[in-house]
Amino acid sequence: MKLTRQKHAKKNMGFYKHNFQFREPFQVLLDGTFCQAALRNKIQIREQLPGYLGGATQLCTTRCVLKELELLGKELYGAKLIAQRFQLKNCSHHKDPVSGSACLFSMIREGNPHHFFIATQDPDLANKVKKRAGVPLLFIIQNTMVLDKPSPKSLAFVQNMQTNQLVPEHQKQSIVELKEKAGLANQQGEKRRKRKRAGGPNPLSCLKKKKKKTQEGQEASAEKKKRRKRKRNRIKAEAVQSVQKNEEE
Repeated sequence: MKLTRQKHAKKNMGFYKHNFQFREPFQVLLDGTFCQAALRNKIQIREQLPGYLGGATQLCTTRCVLKELELLGKELYGAKLIAQRFQLKNCSHHKDPVSGSACLFSMIREGNPHHFFIATQDPDLANKVKKRAGVPLLFIIQNTMVLDKPSPKSLAFVQNMQTNQLVPEHQKQSIVELKEKAGLANQQGEKRRKRKRAGGPNPLSCLKKKKKKTQEGQEASAEKKKRRKRKRNRIKAEAVQSVQKNEEE
């Protein structure tokens, strides 16, 4: 069972690495619900998660998550202690803190440029994350951490990329920069300017020429017939004259 989970995790990680350029250290944003589930199931997040994801990880949270855990009181005191050990990522709610789930969702709204993983047990947040392409989702089930399979949104995004219907802006810029460095952009422009379309013969002119040749052939044939007819007539006339001459003699 453990080997199967590891195999699935490796496959899903390959998907995000190949299609969304995820690289080590993997940045994982955790909320209070995930920390509480890990504490209840005796999961050592810092020790176990790198082995599961197959690379170094950077565990992160936000001030909004810590503030929420503090307001919830003693019941989540243990989860708060766990979250306080993680690196704090700056959010846009310095003056007016929001709920942990709203804060984490705001961190991935702009296309997830920082390549965050979201680790949560909140079903509402999980459903919102699945509607964003390129955001891996982690949760805890049956005393184990699980990396969810790519969402339909992520799969559709990749399919569009593969059919050249959609290319991310950062990739377009990278392609342009690489072409400029290699000196291909100017060369391609010059080739386009120099290239001329090969002109074929005018089909109408061909038809006219062909018709002209046919007419000339017909005229030549008629002329030959006339000559033959004249020759035959001349021979007849000479024969008649010869007969008349003989009779007179």
